[in-house]
Amino acid sequence: MNRFFILILCIVSLGGLLFGFDMAVIAGALPLVKQFFGLTPNQEGIFVSSALIGCIVGVLFTGSFSDKYGRKPVLTVASILFLISAVGCGVSSTYLMLIIFRGIGGIGVGIASIVVPLYIAEISPSQFRGRAVTTYQLAITFGILIAYVSNYLLIQYLPSQNQGLWRVMFLVGAIPAILLSIGAYFVPESPRWLLKVGRN
Repeated sequence: MNRFFILILCIVSLGGLLFGFDMAVIAGALPLVKQFFGLTPNQEGIFVSSALIGCIVGVLFTGSFSDKYGRKPVLTVASILFLISAVGCGVSSTYLMLIIFRGIGGIGVGIASIVVPLYIAEISPSQFRGRAVTTYQLAITFGILIAYVSNYLLIQYLPSQNQGLWRVMFLVGAIPAILLSIGAYFVPESPRWLLKVGRN
């Protein structure tokens, strides 16, 4: 595998990393959010499931949009949604805002779950395709690990900031989201999609 392909693989796999991070960061943030907003058990459930509802919405439309507009634009949209969600959750002043921004992140997760492995499979040379697509699953696991480790470190070293610590937990996700947003601009479009629309 040449360096250019590996670079593309690393950039696009950030979508998988954000998938894992977004789903796992809630584990550390939930107790703090519950305390901050005084959530009832029902409100907790809505808060946690809002991302999953968004994920369903993202999955429903990603296939047709990526077929019509290409894999790269849809990947870019996912990266922007991840960024909006991370920053939005970090600055939310009300419970409703938090739900909305978590839902937006869920849409990003739904899009990434379709377009990232699809793009990797289509851009990979046939002899490396299996290994390349595996990096997406590895990235999801790594994203979960980053969420847990970053939550632990924040709680360990910023105990005096406990009231607003959950904000920082969400804002950590903005870092890979920014990197994906920048990287998505430079990666090439899927050659398979280009051939499909007659751009030989």
